Amino acid sequence: MPSDKNRQFLDFEKPIKELFDEIEKLKQTAEKTKVDLGDSIRKLQDQVTEKRREITQHLTPWQRVQLSRHPDRPYTMKYIEKMCDNFVELFGDRNVRDDKAMVGGFGQISGQTVMMIGQQKGTNTKMRQMRNFGMANPEGYRKALRLMKLAEKFDKPIITLIDTPGAYPGMEAEERGQGEAIARNIYEMIRLRVPVICVIIGEGASGGALGIGVGDRVFMLENSWYTVISPENCSSILWRSWDQKEKAAEELKLTSDNMYNFGLIDDIVPEPLGGAHWDYNEAAALLKPKLIDTVRELKQLSPEYRIEKRIEKFSKMGFWDELPVEVPSTVDNQVDN
Repeated sequence: MPSDKNRQFLDFEKPIKELFDEIEKLKQTAEKTKVDLGDSIRKLQDQVTEKRREITQHLTPWQRVQLSRHPDRPYTMKYIEKMCDNFVELFGDRNVRDDKAMVGGFGQISGQTVMMIGQQKGTNTKMRQMRNFGMANPEGYRKALRLMKLAEKFDKPIITLIDTPGAYPGMEAEERGQGEAIARNIYEMIRLRVPVICVIIGEGASGGALGIGVGDRVFMLENSWYTVISPENCSSILWRSWDQKEKAAEELKLTSDNMYNFGLIDDIVPEPLGGAHWDYNEAAALLKPKLIDTVRELKQLSPEYRIEKRIEKFSKMGFWDELPVEVPSTVDNQVDN
């Protein structure tokens, strides 16, 4: 977790930044003058907490999108580090190469061995380039499927952590079968005989999210988003400009509360006050019990029942109306004859 000096702030977090700047000035003054300014510093720290609460209560959909992309936000490997013991990362799809945008391996959560899989964005410029900003190639999804099948072989639950702006859209990815790889994962995940829990911890965009997003339970962190297209790309298609991204975020209904009301996710996992980037330990501590309880619940069910309910769950998603089909009278006459 970044120190107070190294924290980065979004535009709507500027009031908090101003308070942090005042705290830093008081600390420097106290150090130079040897005067105890502890009470003043504590009052400002209380104001920081209150300001975090105030900002969190009035977030727009676009601001939640920004929080999901916060440069200090914990990614998959950070959650694994904070929640798992004895994690052993596994590599490669046994066909092309190891995709660094997709990570996974066996770990233990409160003594229960699970397969952890998720997208990893990278924590600095060099790492983001290596991780391809969390956009997996086909071999990343094939790697994820290989690990899922390995978990199924040893009867271990699967937990996927979703955080991607989408699957990599490059020509070489399409040439190697990006669409087929994602479709294959969806097909295979619906039939896995072990419990599958999916958690959207940041960005959940398009097929990139669905490629590891089919499970018995699907959860979203409070400040994550989940939809078929990013607000910027939606704006560029509908309005030929990114300038309407805030309106697009509103219209896409991509926030966790909307997804829950639509029945597309099963529950919302709260985050630390102001967002997960404020406290990694607390963020993991809020998610971990949810995973433990859900694994225990799902293990009580038979594989056949889980698969049946999983198919039923995803088959019911969406809203539609069926219009009655009117048979032309000429067809009636032909049938009668």
